Amino acid sequence: MRIRGERATLARTGAQATIGAMKALITGGAGYIGSTIATACLEAGIETVILDDLSTGREDFGEGRNLYIGDIADADLLERIVVDHPDIAVVVHCAARIVVPESVADPLGYYDTNVGKTVILLQNLRKVGIGRVVFSSSAAVYFGDGGEGVDEGAPLAPSSPYATTKAMVESILSDTAQAGGLRAIALRYFNPIGADPRLRTGLQNPTPSHALGKIMQARAAGVPFTITGTDWATRDGSGLRDYIHVWDLALAHVAAVQQFDAIATTSDPYQVFNIGTGDGVTVRELVAAFERVTNEPLPVVEVERRPGDQAGAYAIVDRAASVLGWKAERSVDDGVRDAVAWAEKLRSLG
Repeated sequence: MRIRGERATLARTGAQATIGAMKALITGGAGYIGSTIATACLEAGIETVILDDLSTGREDFGEGRNLYIGDIADADLLERIVVDHPDIAVVVHCAARIVVPESVADPLGYYDTNVGKTVILLQNLRKVGIGRVVFSSSAAVYFGDGGEGVDEGAPLAPSSPYATTKAMVESILSDTAQAGGLRAIALRYFNPIGADPRLRTGLQNPTPSHALGKIMQARAAGVPFTITGTDWATRDGSGLRDYIHVWDLALAHVAAVQQFDAIATTSDPYQVFNIGTGDGVTVRELVAAFERVTNEPLPVVEVERRPGDQAGAYAIVDRAASVLGWKAERSVDDGVRDAVAWAEKLRSLG
């Protein structure tokens, strides 16, 4: 148990530590977003350790990155990781189930995995003395009915069990931080698209359920893309989202890790940031971007709104710019281009 006492001492004196010289443990680091974060960390000089059960992640995404295969709630595995890597300074918690319709069909499974196991993870992190957490949250916690911008102070109104799990974990982190159990930064992602620009990693799922995925599937099948709802209060009537390139998203995590102690201080230990571009893109505009990138027209059909659909929202990102010193640099065309290139790479690999 000596390792626990040493780690606890480090956690209590964390402000004296230099994050950039240490390691980050990334849960879910063999998945789409987690693996991209790992690459960005490595390029910034932050060593990585990956913990992933590979339920959706790819083992090859963890190669050369200290991959441990297992459950985030496994206390023995976490202690072995800490013994192997006593210089882990921060945990980037990406591991979660994320499919909204699946969460509606299996809410108990989502609450168990995303909330229950996160609580156990946090308890075990405290036991081994790791007190810094960067949490992968979601803009799904906001009410997105008006197609308008939202800042971090906007009311929370999660509309699915998945979104509720993210809001619940945020509350758990906030309460625990205020009680002195840890310090945390929650990054509320908007809509990630694209792939690692060098195509080292990307979406594992060849048929993603987001709008760009549906556009790409329609093109591959030679059928029109369906726009659901054209009477929203947006500039062209179609739904609106804030599409952020996954590499920009990864760089936001690097900024959070590098500046953790300056941002999540002992006197103000819980911080929240929107991570988006600061601009909305409508479904029609996303189709136009796809046509520009592929240089081919994409037929569309228009249908009524589906139950549960929302106009959407975009991120107000002033806080990320002023506090994190981060802003998105890549365009929606860049995201589409890299997503298309990654899908072509997957097809070529069979």
